[in-house]
This record gives sequence, C-alpha cells and structure tokens, in this order.
Amino acid sequence: MAFILLCLGSATILVVPLAFRDLIDFGFGQQTNTGKGLLGSLSLNGHFVALFALAALWGLTVSARFYTVSWVGERVTADLRSAVYSRVLSQSPEFFETLQTGEVLSRLTGDTTLIQTVVGSSVSMGLRSLFQFLGGMVMLAVTSFYLFSLNLGLLVMVMLPIIAVGRKVKKLSKESQDKIADASALAGEILNAVPTVQSYTQERHEQKRFSDRAELSFLTAIRRTKVRSALTALIITAVMGAIIFVLWVGANEVRHGSMSGGQLASFVLYALLVAGGVGTMSEVWGDIMRAAGATERLLELLNAKPSIIVASNPELIPTPNNVSIEFKDVSFSYPSRLKSQALEHVNLEIKSGESIALVGPSGAGKTTFFQLILRFYDVTQGSILLNGVDLRQLSLQDFRRYIAIVSQDPVIFSANAIENIRYGRPEASDEEVLKAAKAAQVDEFISRLPNGYQTFLGERGTRLSGGQRQRIAIARAILKNAPLLLLDEATSALDAESELLVQEGLNAAIKDRTTIVIAHRLATVQKVDRIVVLEQGKIVETGTPADLLKQSGLYARLASLQFK
Repeated sequence: MAFILLCLGSATILVVPLAFRDLIDFGFGQQTNTGKGLLGSLSLNGHFVALFALAALWGLTVSARFYTVSWVGERVTADLRSAVYSRVLSQSPEFFETLQTGEVLSRLTGDTTLIQTVVGSSVSMGLRSLFQFLGGMVMLAVTSFYLFSLNLGLLVMVMLPIIAVGRKVKKLSKESQDKIADASALAGEILNAVPTVQSYTQERHEQKRFSDRAELSFLTAIRRTKVRSALTALIITAVMGAIIFVLWVGANEVRHGSMSGGQLASFVLYALLVAGGVGTMSEVWGDIMRAAGATERLLELLNAKPSIIVASNPELIPTPNNVSIEFKDVSFSYPSRLKSQALEHVNLEIKSGESIALVGPSGAGKTTFFQLILRFYDVTQGSILLNGVDLRQLSLQDFRRYIAIVSQDPVIFSANAIENIRYGRPEASDEEVLKAAKAAQVDEFISRLPNGYQTFLGERGTRLSGGQRQRIAIARAILKNAPLLLLDEATSALDAESELLVQEGLNAAIKDRTTIVIAHRLATVQKVDRIVVLEQGKIVETGTPADLLKQSGLYARLASLQFK
C-alpha cells in the first residue's frame, strides 16, 4: 500500500511542472494553439483550479503514505525487539559472563529506535526522493536534452562525495552507539547497587564515572555530526551552484528563442525536484549508515548461538514423577576459567526420593552442581543422567519442569505477592497459591501488608526483608510441586525463629521428593539421608552426619568449628 501511494504521489508531483509550463505559456500568450499542452483548452482560471486539484491529490497521497509507512516502522521495531529479547532469553548464563545486561537494554531500546526512524520515516523519504530524482531526470531530458546533459554531469560530481562520507558516518555511528551502550551498562549496574554505593559514600565517584562515559559518547556523536554537517554544506553548495549554472544557460536559450519561458520554468522546477531529491537522499543515506551501525549490533544478538545445544529429537523422561540423578565421571571448567576445574572426576548417584546435602568450603563446587543439573552449562567431560537418560538428550523445557529451586539470593519480580508466588506454576488457582504460602510461613507476614497478597512488593522485592524474600521463593518452589528440589542455602537469611518455621514447610516440601541441599550451616542438614563433602571440586567424603563425625575428616572439622 505504501509503495502504491508513493508511486501515485510521485507521479502527481512530476505533473506539476508541466502544468506550470502551460500556465506560464498561456498567461504570457506564448501558447496560441488551443488544445495543446497538458491542460488543453482550459481558461486561465481553469489552469489554477487544475493546479490546486493536483496539490490536493499530492497532499492526500503523502499523508496516507506517511501513515502506512509509520505503521510498518512501528511493526518492524516491535517484532525486532521481540526477536532480540527472545534470543537473549534463550542464552545460557555463559552468554552474560561477557555481556552486561545494560548493554543488551541499550541495544533493545536505542538501536531499535534508530532502525524505527529509518524504516518508518527515512526509507519512505528516500524512496520518494529517488522517484522524484529518476522521474525528474527523465522529464529534464524530455524538456531540454542539452540542459539535462549539463545537469547530469554536475550531479555525478555531487554524488561521489556523498557515498564516501556516508561510509565514514556509518563507522562513527556504530562507535557512538557502543559508547552509549557502555554508559547504559554502567548506569544499570550502579542503579541496582545504590544501597552499597551510598553506604560506602561513593556517589561522587560513580557520578564521575558515568559522566566520563557520557562525555565519551558525546564526543563521538559530535565527530559524527561534524562529518554529516560538512556533507550537508557540500551538497547544498554543489546542488545550488548546479541549478544556478543551468538556469543561466537556460536564460540564454530563452533569449535566443531556442526554448519558451514556460519550458525554462518547468525545467527549473524539475531541476529543483531533482536537487531536492538528491539533498534528501543524502540525509537519508546518513540515517541509513547510522542505522546500519545499530543493525550490526542487533544482528550480533540475533545471530548469537546458545552455547547449550538442544537435541533435535529429544527423548522422553521415563517415570517423571520419580527423579534420580547420576553424575558419571563429571569434570567441568567455567568458560571464563578454563584452566581451573570447578568439578573433577565426580561420580555420584542420587536415588529417587533421597535427600542429599552438599557441604564444603566456599569454592568447593557446590553451586556448580546445581548449574550443571539445570544445564545452564554442559559438562566438559562425563555425563549427567536423569532417570538414566543423559541430560543432553532431553528437551530443556521438559526436564526443567521437573525441577524446583530456591536460590541463596532469591529473585522477587515487580509484581504483587500472589503473582510472585504463582510464578512457580502460572496456572495455579488462588487457593493453591495460599496453601503454598502457608506452608512456607509466608502468610504470617503477608497478611500484615496494606493490601495483603495484592500488595506490590517493589522492584527486586525492595519492600521486603531478606528472610521474607526467601520465604516467598520457598513458597514458589512448593507451589511448583516438582519431583526434584534444589535448595541453595534456603534458610540462610532467616532468624532462628523463622528458620524453625520455614524448616517445617521445607520438611513438607522435601517429603517424597528427591532433594539436593547446599548447606554452609551444618545444623540445618542433620536429618538428610546422606551428606556429600566437597573440596576443590572433588568428593572427599560421603555418609550420614553421624558416620562422618566419626571419620574425623573435613566434615568433622567443619562441624567442630560450627557446633563449638
């Protein structure tokens, strides 16, 4: 539709100089034969009415084209943002080890806005100007081939620097967007850590850091603007010079009787259309080169391949209601630390319904167990089996449905309490959510909030204490009702009284489920079936709490330190 309207509008504007030619020749008495010319035998008033009709038609086509092209621009931008966001969500945590979330947000907003400007405005203007340029060139040749030849030669001279400078603008635009993304990434990081910044009185330091990055983006943008300004000055001077020169030649042609005044007027109007087309195309070319830099950055995200390769024909999970996990000679190194092994030749079988506690000093590899079970990373060596099937042969979406996790630093979304708990199972009824909340001892403090379960909890749960956030995360896991439960220090942020209450909820959640617990406080894991002791990525001890105390190994030493 936009293309049809573009063709119609361009055809209309190209007819206007012909109408002016007939009007001038008719008004000055140079067109003596009735029926000749575009407007035929119309009276003087009729000529003006025809001109107004052409203007009205052109106005309607331009406005309709503007609407349709703007719609396309908005649609493309929305689809592009969704596609980029979807691709980013499919990436494993490894992807975010090198790319800051602030930079991703900058690409989702700033870069897509540039593309929206080009698709929804600049491209339309560019095509309109291209049509004006091509149509105007044809009509120039028809009106006076001699003057057209002069005009063509001058235009070629104008176009060459436009192309050369456009490449420079593209390079500077990409650099400018990179600097803006750096500033956005820093701002995102610091705004998420405002309490820490303020408690260490680093406000001025962080202000200076952001100002320095903003200044860098400003200087880069100014360099790009200087180049575009120089290009604009060059184009205007060259185009106007060409028009004045051709007009001078044409005036001599009229004086010698080689062409009529109407022909010269129409030629000048066509020359103005051509010149305007070239000027607009140069501006659009600058916008396109700028958007090309943004597009490259977005394509980097769109073309990013997830490091976790999903099986093309995934196997089904046998007996999904009962989950067993087996580590077979598993070794693993994080991509950012390839020289050090987080786990080394680990062999461990966890039976269905068994509760296991992972203990050991910091950096022993406990959290890595969870990262590998959830398949946020793939093992470097060996395999992890779920119900006897290698995780790499299962669908990510399928097997993660059978896992519930409570992390040490629970995530609370910008929503009310009931929706935060329902995140564990979106289709759950309000009654099921309330039941899970009571089991996790959430009901006790939620009922005291101004609007109860409808109370907005703030971004990242800023209105809650650490223990309250953890209890909501536990309620979320209980609601999911998954056969495999992963608890990463699930009670670490609770006071002694709350810990006892939540432990009751956890005991209910653990019942008849395979459970793996990461624990630093050994008092919380005295009732598990088995304790696995890790040190420097290796399993050094396994057994019940009582058995391990008798062995006088690492567990006994840690227990002695804590219980004393």
